Amino acid sequence: MAFLDQNPGLGYPAAAGLGLLLGSFLNVVILRLPRRLEWQWKRDSREILGEPDLYDPPPPGIVVERSHDPETGHPLAWWENIPVLSYLMLRGRSRYSGKRISLQYPLVELLTMALVLCCVWKFGFGWKGFGAILFTCFLIALSGIDLRTQLLPDQLTLPLLWLGLIAAVENLFIGQKAALLGVMAGYSSLWTVWWLFKQLTGKDGMGHGDFKLLAALGAWVGLNGVLPTILLSSLVGLVIGSAWLAMKGRDKATPIPFGPYLAIAGWIVFFWGKEIIDFYLRLSGMKA
Repeated sequence: MAFLDQNPGLGYPAAAGLGLLLGSFLNVVILRLPRRLEWQWKRDSREILGEPDLYDPPPPGIVVERSHDPETGHPLAWWENIPVLSYLMLRGRSRYSGKRISLQYPLVELLTMALVLCCVWKFGFGWKGFGAILFTCFLIALSGIDLRTQLLPDQLTLPLLWLGLIAAVENLFIGQKAALLGVMAGYSSLWTVWWLFKQLTGKDGMGHGDFKLLAALGAWVGLNGVLPTILLSSLVGLVIGSAWLAMKGRDKATPIPFGPYLAIAGWIVFFWGKEIIDFYLRLSGMKA
């Protein structure tokens, strides 16, 4: 790792390649994990209700099964799985069905590459850089799933929370106390907003996955980072959400996934939270 830090001409291309590969894997997680969860939920529900078991083969797994064409089920050749390049070679269309390949594939791969490069630029190629990459990948997967399904699976939010607490044991980014208080503040703050909204309107203003995601972010950004994350996510949600509703011609009652806004804000605060807080304090005259 020290070698890569001392030789960025090798380190950054290696990080870019790693980012593309991780982005390709995250596409698999975004597309397959919700289907696996739905299949498991249906199976568990039949068992609890005492209904007869049906022939319902499981969807493809995340790691073992090969990539395949979503329309025909035909396994993809190795050269059709090269991040970004395969999309360009195929001109954005499936070789088997002729249908357009979703732009999600190259966009997630390029986004992951760019953010992985940011991680090693900010934290280097050591354990901090590795932790930042891990944190980033979880947020990309959660955002993609929430955008597609309006779900934030426990299978991702809870491991992200525990990984943040484990990193805090070693004081990798923040201390143990700050991380634990961040988890508590993150969960309780959004839960309180949800509970009050529920009492006043009788409706759910947000999903429970949002509480867990902010709790997980609190484990990485600490107590001091929770409030900036909430404020920044609200601002991002207002700008992007309003623009999306206007483009789609939807009214304000349309449900909008909040997870991606939390993820964007949490990522920014994780990287530049101290600078943001210091800037605010100077602006308000509370810090010389």
